[in-house]
Amino acid sequence: MDTSAQVVKALSQVIFSKRYTPLHEPVFPGNELAYTKECIDTTFVSSVGKFVDQFENMLADYTGAKRAIAVTNGTAALHMALILAGVKSGDEVIIPGLTFVATANAVAYAGAIPHIADSEETTLGLDAVKLDMHLSKITELRNGECFNKDTGRRIAALVPMHVFGIPLDVDALLAVCEKFSIPMVEDAAEAIGSFYKGKHCGRFGKVASLSFNGNKTITTGGGGAILTDDDDLADLCKHITTTAKTPHKWEYFHDMVGYNYRMPNINAALGCAQMEKLDAILASKRTLAEKYTAAFKRIEGIRFLTEPDGCKSNYWFCTIILKKGMEAERDSILEATNGAAYMTRPLWTAMHRLPMFENCPRTDMSVAESLEKRVINIPSGAGIIGV
Repeated sequence: MDTSAQVVKALSQVIFSKRYTPLHEPVFPGNELAYTKECIDTTFVSSVGKFVDQFENMLADYTGAKRAIAVTNGTAALHMALILAGVKSGDEVIIPGLTFVATANAVAYAGAIPHIADSEETTLGLDAVKLDMHLSKITELRNGECFNKDTGRRIAALVPMHVFGIPLDVDALLAVCEKFSIPMVEDAAEAIGSFYKGKHCGRFGKVASLSFNGNKTITTGGGGAILTDDDDLADLCKHITTTAKTPHKWEYFHDMVGYNYRMPNINAALGCAQMEKLDAILASKRTLAEKYTAAFKRIEGIRFLTEPDGCKSNYWFCTIILKKGMEAERDSILEATNGAAYMTRPLWTAMHRLPMFENCPRTDMSVAESLEKRVINIPSGAGIIGV
């Protein structure tokens, strides 16, 4: 039996549905309908309403962050996080080459330039060792800040991303940040419910972002959030994301350039209901990952991506990785699985290969380029097992 047929067989041993199985279908097992109906009944569907505050409090309580600020989507959350971290137009921001394009786009929205770095095989996250070597060669410190000697630009932030909810090596990256005086801004868009050494992902830098898009572990339809332990930053974030309007009974006065990024109440209502069921959703996804781990162990040359020791993943996307030398089989596996009604997808195109970012500064990208040809996401929704 060829590899494609073996992958289809492994999926069939885990997924018993006879219908087409999407990559990550949302589940609504609780009060979603009741809470959104309440918004409609009371007419509080926009950016004012009790569910926004409630959702923010639930996020802060769950993640352990002092404050959470809900916004329209994960890209807006990361854009705000970069601004709050002090990123300015003309700066450089280190990002992984293997990430969704929103990470690089948020840097561009801030007027900064992505500085693209390679990944490592274990977690698919940023390679701290390789990044350390790269920065040692091309940077210098000026008045306590890191500058790229080749471009003359300040390196204003490092944005690690927890790929598919798998916690990356945070300690090693924090050491790089400390060595080179670069603030960390965590892109935890995919990591609600993921923990690194007992601490929720998104809690290690000065500020972080989450996403609640329709295909995430929990969803608000469209939405995101900023996490921080700094009350001053949180207050500023809430102000900026609400068009920087100063409080007044009726006057419209705005004291700085702001953004219309606040999450609507009806979306937050959906989020509150999802948060109530988060533990059950995570348990279902973990069971699915365990079943996949057993099924794919039998296939030579394929590794199911699992959490590192001491970490806990939400298993947002379940992922298989082909061994080196099997790159040519990726597309045949994609064809066979999609043809068998199992939605599978390849990894994103690496950021340095996109036309708008191809001239950005970068490290050697050999690992990311290899992984791009060998990674496949398989059906991952909590509904496959049931909540």
